[in-house]
Amino acid sequence: MKTSKRLEQALIKLYNAYHNNKLNPEDCTACAVGNILDNLDSWKHLSNEHGSLQLNYVGSVHQNLGRKFNGYSPLEILQIEKVFLDACGFKTPLCHYNKRPQNPTSKKVLFNGLCAVVELLCKFDNVSNVMDYSRLFECENNEPKYHLKTFLMS
Repeated sequence: MKTSKRLEQALIKLYNAYHNNKLNPEDCTACAVGNILDNLDSWKHLSNEHGSLQLNYVGSVHQNLGRKFNGYSPLEILQIEKVFLDACGFKTPLCHYNKRPQNPTSKKVLFNGLCAVVELLCKFDNVSNVMDYSRLFECENNEPKYHLKTFLMS
């Protein structure tokens, strides 16, 4: 499957952040968008509320000028962050009294967030979800339609 450069780079950054414990939905430099945007927090100025899909003046200017941040438009960035936070169990937009997960950095919570983000990133680029493993369970004439190669480790 052919993927865009922005998708490939985003997936690598998210994969590394997840496995290196550098993913944190409550830190704008370490959340999904923070990692995609090289751990910078300047993207947070695109909206007045974290987890909102509403661009503020600054965000609208960047959007109208066609600016991209590591390949993603301001509206796409807000969508990525909202999907990540929602899938992690936060009520968005974020507010101190809104619902949040009990352990926002647990691997299970983060994995749920990553799955949702990867699905959205693939949708942006019109490619099949790279994390969709449902094809592995498709059958034809009571036989698996696709076969996995197995590797024995010694």
